[in-house]
Amino acid sequence: MTTTFVHLVDWFQKVFIDQFNGWILLGFIAQAFFTMRFLVQWIASERAKRSVVPIAFWFFSLGGGALLFVYAIKRQDPVFIAGQGLGLVIYIRNLWLIANEKRASMNRVD
Repeated sequence: MTTTFVHLVDWFQKVFIDQFNGWILLGFIAQAFFTMRFLVQWIASERAKRSVVPIAFWFFSLGGGALLFVYAIKRQDPVFIAGQGLGLVIYIRNLWLIANEKRASMNRVD
């Protein structure tokens, strides 16, 4: 084994194994939610044969963003906190706009 490979294995052990705890698990779960939003959007677009942003995209964004925000607070990372905090405002606003649009369409008399 080369010294570089040994250092890489040691780094992997320290980063992914030694420090693993419930907070790291929460971070991975949050990241999985965040990744799901892209899969949902991709599948919806492929089915429609055009770019589509389904409501599920915004719910996965909100769920993943909220969990990542909590994780960022625990890690005390100001860049991560600011980025996820702003994202949450955007996700909530989009869901609010969708709900208003649905309410308005239900109240229309055709």
